[in-house]
Amino acid sequence: MAKKNPPGKTYMAPILLEGQNLGKYRILEPLGRGGMAQVFKAYHPGLDRFVAVKVLRSDLVEEADFLSRFRREARAVAALRHPNIVQVYDFDTQDDLYYMVMELLEGDSLRTYLNAYRAGGEVIPAGKTVRIIGDALAGLVYAHNQGIIHRDLKPANIMLSRHGQAVLTDFGIAQIVGSTQYTVSGALMGTLSYMAPEQGLTGQCDPRSDLYSLAIIYYEMLTGRVPFDADTPLAILMKHVNDPLPLPVEVNPAIPSPLAQVAVRALAKQPAERYQSAVEMAEALKEASREAAVDVPDTLALPLPVTVTASVFEPVAVFSGEARRSIPDPAFAEDDTQVTPGLQAGAGSTSPVKHTGRAALGGVAFIAGANMMMLWLGGIFGWEVFGYTWPMELLAIGFLLSALMVSAANPWLLIPGGIALGNGLLLSYFSLTGRWDHWSYVWPLEPILVVISVYAPFLFRRSGSGVSRWLRRLGISLLLLAILAFGAAMVTAVYLLAG
Repeated sequence: MAKKNPPGKTYMAPILLEGQNLGKYRILEPLGRGGMAQVFKAYHPGLDRFVAVKVLRSDLVEEADFLSRFRREARAVAALRHPNIVQVYDFDTQDDLYYMVMELLEGDSLRTYLNAYRAGGEVIPAGKTVRIIGDALAGLVYAHNQGIIHRDLKPANIMLSRHGQAVLTDFGIAQIVGSTQYTVSGALMGTLSYMAPEQGLTGQCDPRSDLYSLAIIYYEMLTGRVPFDADTPLAILMKHVNDPLPLPVEVNPAIPSPLAQVAVRALAKQPAERYQSAVEMAEALKEASREAAVDVPDTLALPLPVTVTASVFEPVAVFSGEARRSIPDPAFAEDDTQVTPGLQAGAGSTSPVKHTGRAALGGVAFIAGANMMMLWLGGIFGWEVFGYTWPMELLAIGFLLSALMVSAANPWLLIPGGIALGNGLLLSYFSLTGRWDHWSYVWPLEPILVVISVYAPFLFRRSGSGVSRWLRRLGISLLLLAILAFGAAMVTAVYLLAG
């Protein structure tokens, strides 16, 4: 069954740039994609630096004033210099592709951090919550003083770096692609669960709208859930506008009252009733933490409290660090800025799930075809084909797993694939030659095969550039090996049976 996007979410069709040059940057591998952009890991050879390259969605470029707005806003965002704001290094255009180049921050997104605590049935401790929101407010104080509004604050756009800081990402993206309101089909820019009422209703926002969005995140960290949720984007928006705020202490009675009061004021429906600046909200949060006697750590302690396993097709949102050559949790910005409703992926696009489904179907077809061929030979000529060819089942399974590895670029498929294919080769030799006595000196190959198959994925995980490309090349090599071995074994079996 095809995966459905959550309410109000659409994702851009994948752009295939792997292995190509985009300006000065060599594109290495995709990290993730969202509603407005796709992000790649790239390398700048002149500076010997790995970076994140965010390529904006092509249909957004069709607006008449896009180029001038892109240059103006990207220049303003690139001028931001603050430890709690991700650094933008460069921006440019090539072949109708508009892209921004950013630093790589090693760590986890706040979204991932929240999900890790949810997996354990817990909420983020109050001290860590205050530390994270305090860092985010420090970044907002600086940006708002520079005249830059974020417009799309959400957990996926707050990174928790390995240096123990919360860092705001994707500053100015919503402004670059069309202020706060997107004109196609009347779709609103931003993420509705975290959007201020005035932003959702009129498309207008100011620094107080950012504070409302950050307060939604704060509320979610305190309680484990967002205050307003529904099945449709419009219903979410209407709840922000009309529904009373579920009090944080009613959702989680363990929340200290002073901390809860900060969330209540920041989430006022009318901007005039909220904190009027990030400085004011930061001071209120600091005072509330003192009043509640909350122990606020100087830095954040990572890694995550529990392990959250991301599927191969839905990687968690992650940056990596300065000059970092491997990203253990790929795919920063999967939950990138989104539009609502309806901007569907291009008709010609193919999702990773479809590619993998085709690979699985091809592998199963190969296994079924091989078995049918052996049954036909046995039925037509009366041969006991399976007496010779039974190890070919392992070769066929190795073919299937290799096909999946080519499609998904998943190094962990090397473990079952390599063991199945290697044992298929060994056992085919013994079965076809009848020289089972050779096992007495061939057996060391078995532990060597297992060790290589198990250790290889860890090497790939630690390797640097082009991991996906090399995995696919290896998968293709194993596919060819499986086909050649199967063909040779079948020809040998027919020769022996016919003779």
